[in-house]
Amino acid sequence: MRARLTLLVGATTVLVLLAFLVPLALLVRQVAEDRAMSRADDVLRTVVPLAGSGDRDAIRLAVTAQSVPVSVFLPDGTVLGQETDRSPAVRLAAARGEALTVAVDDDREIVVPVVGASGTTVVSTVVADDDLRHGVGRAWLTLTGLGFVLVLLSLLVADRLARAITAPITELSAVSHRLARAELTVRANPSGPAELREVAGALNHLADRIQVLLKTERERIADLSHRVRTPLTALRLETESLRDPGEAARVSAAADEVARAVTALIEQARRRDEPPTPAHSDAAAVVRDRVAFWAVLAEDTGRALTQEIPSGPVPVAVAADELGAALDALLGNVFAHTPDGTAFGVRLTAAPHGALLTVTDEGPGFTPEAAGRGVSAAGSTGLGLDIARQVAASFTIEAAPRGGTEVRLRLPAPPG
Repeated sequence: MRARLTLLVGATTVLVLLAFLVPLALLVRQVAEDRAMSRADDVLRTVVPLAGSGDRDAIRLAVTAQSVPVSVFLPDGTVLGQETDRSPAVRLAAARGEALTVAVDDDREIVVPVVGASGTTVVSTVVADDDLRHGVGRAWLTLTGLGFVLVLLSLLVADRLARAITAPITELSAVSHRLARAELTVRANPSGPAELREVAGALNHLADRIQVLLKTERERIADLSHRVRTPLTALRLETESLRDPGEAARVSAAADEVARAVTALIEQARRRDEPPTPAHSDAAAVVRDRVAFWAVLAEDTGRALTQEIPSGPVPVAVAADELGAALDALLGNVFAHTPDGTAFGVRLTAAPHGALLTVTDEGPGFTPEAAGRGVSAAGSTGLGLDIARQVAASFTIEAAPRGGTEVRLRLPAPPG
């Protein structure tokens, strides 16, 4: 916008200058021609009276004293002053007895006939093109320089004005990008035209409203956490009444896992108004831990589990809790939507782009349309696959080679 405004003002200034300077330049040339012709006419006026007297000595003296070349053609053919041949204009003036001004190439010739007793005497002078254009080039150069300076001044002023308009716009854009990066404390400084100050005020109001909504959301999550922790406490008390120590330990561990998930959810909500930091984790360690957790339930439900997890670390640009939640969502779908005894597998492979996490099962499968957020064919919330999709650089779901479903998550690599 700044460049376009500057170019617009510059183009307008150039058009105005052309409309003013071109006629002025033509006028300067016309004034120079009139001045040269007037000077030559004044010279002829001093010679003509002497030419009528017939006094050759006086004519010769008057002609040689002039600043422009003058020729006097006497009736007997004698030429006094500037030696030159009789031009067609001289012969025409002698024949008609009328003064003439004719163009000879780029020069101008002025002839004045003087009728005397012995015949017609013709006084002639030639105004050279250099005299007709004297001072015109310098005047045009001055006008051109003046026009160039005026254009530069207009561009400078236009740039200042454009900067005064675009600087607040640039600031608003920077504030918008910072708000998009979750820097919710940043505010725009209302400046510039009234319209831009109005936009800045609206943006600040929007940021305030976002903070209020996030605060309300955090309060609701905190309330939800207390509601969830109450039945979890009751569940832990119930585990103490179980006679089987192994069963009691398993139920207690599941309750602790739910409590940790709720706590992580609350902490994640509290971090939303803070600048995001680059996330990273060891995918192999996270996947190994979560598979070990689900392996117990798989054994209880008679499900065969195959796992391929690298023994070394596999760094990815995903937080450990988010990656664990994504894998829990995928494995939870396997247990929720396939009958007991259905085999499933988890495979993690390192790749140049990060890592590839694949979860397969040998269940009945489902259509890709069921992978949409909020869509479920089994009466659940339909958010499990969307949780997994959010942590992945790419997410695909298709039929497994031996039947069932295969879900692939491509996990991004850490920067650098």
